[in-house]
Amino acid sequence: MIVTERLVLRLPEPRDRGALVGMFTDQEVMADLFPGLDEAAAEAVLTKHDGFRHEGLGFLTVERREDGAVVGFCGLKRGEKHSPIADRVEAGWIVDKPWWRHGYAGEAMAAILDDAWPRIDADRIYAITAALNLKSQGLMSRLGMQRLADGDYDSATFPEGHRLRPTVTFAIERPAA
Repeated sequence: MIVTERLVLRLPEPRDRGALVGMFTDQEVMADLFPGLDEAAAEAVLTKHDGFRHEGLGFLTVERREDGAVVGFCGLKRGEKHSPIADRVEAGWIVDKPWWRHGYAGEAMAAILDDAWPRIDADRIYAITAALNLKSQGLMSRLGMQRLADGDYDSATFPEGHRLRPTVTFAIERPAA
């Protein structure tokens, strides 16, 4: 569990399923990530993250301290096999629409990065997003990540010509000891 000024980041619990599945299946929330997820695909995302727990990875439920509202799902995982960062540590986040523009993703991810460095054996943490997803790229920059000049690629997740296929890669180096 990680606690920040406004948030609690914790392992997902059964009580979170409705909020998380609702977020993953919301077309507006997922528009620049993975649009079109149905409930079964959303459940598969949660199961996939449970598979990273043995490594100290996997996304966490993000809830507001003041009222316990589930605002997002953020954390670290292994990069997808079809990407240039396959098996490397990748950061990611999703915040539900009612909580956009409150700074929750930045607060959560800064805490996750601070918590991760002492625990993980990686020189870099990566993040990827669609080239058109300027909001995520802005957060990556605010977190201290830099866009990798050789990190642009076409994601195999999306078919040729899909607006989300062009992908960019950012990374942050391990802080000096």
